[in-house]
Amino acid sequence: MVHLLWLLPGLVLFFIRAQKKRKRDMEHFADTELLQYLARSVNSKGRTLRIVCILTALIAIDTSKSMLAEDVKPNRLERSKLAVKDLIRKLRGDRIGLIAFSGSAFLQCPLTVDYSGFHLSLDDLSPDTIPKGGTSITSAIRVALDSYEGGMKKYKVLVIITDGEDHEGTPLALAEEAQKKGIKIFTIGIGTKEGELIPVTDASGSRIFLKDRNGNVVKTRLDEETLREIALKTGGSYVKATPAEFGLELIYDEKLSKMEQREIENKMVKKYEERFQIPLILALFIIGVELFIKERREEV
Repeated sequence: MVHLLWLLPGLVLFFIRAQKKRKRDMEHFADTELLQYLARSVNSKGRTLRIVCILTALIAIDTSKSMLAEDVKPNRLERSKLAVKDLIRKLRGDRIGLIAFSGSAFLQCPLTVDYSGFHLSLDDLSPDTIPKGGTSITSAIRVALDSYEGGMKKYKVLVIITDGEDHEGTPLALAEEAQKKGIKIFTIGIGTKEGELIPVTDASGSRIFLKDRNGNVVKTRLDEETLREIALKTGGSYVKATPAEFGLELIYDEKLSKMEQREIENKMVKKYEERFQIPLILALFIIGVELFIKERREEV
């Protein structure tokens, strides 16, 4: 039977064409409306695609060196990433994107429902993601505005996770622009007003604390007032992260999950599955039998 294996490609092609012919014959047998009517009674659950979206959200995470402060364990940046991963487990069809920012901002992951891809982008976040130092919440909002260009107004959300020290730009002015475009901003502040030292590693691998150009030790302080104003201007809210409650899930449970649901797409899809394997095996068996059938009678 091994020598018959060369028939496989041809038989596969034959049965694929037969399936297509069957579809064409069905279309000749009945009009489109009747076929659509009949299709409703055949596994309608499996043939109906319904995507329900609660929100479309961008999450902006501060990746400046100040996020290395360890007043939140293991440090501000790693704790933020863990909180976002906890949030992802609650999402069901929600589109989500990721913005990394420090002195400037970068769209690390465009809006997507591919949560595995989002996880990879999230894991890649580090203080080296953005080469420009400092913290610019303004840049993060600007990238969000560009990402949300067009589309429906009431389904746009930006969650900013930062220590709130905007070293350049005008975040409140950008917040007003976001409000006009229907973007709600929710802010999460990490750190303390008293400030925290920023641990870094020097060229020799030793652990030291970050210093400014004058040799003074730098302290990162939480600017709650700015974060609260940004959120209020857009109809969002501000939460201060604590060791017990980071705040991201709280925002989702209390605010985002209660936003109006909308149906993105509702359509019936005909899905044809290839079932040629069984007839292919039978065909090979029949062909094998045919080899042993003689066309001429034996002479007596």
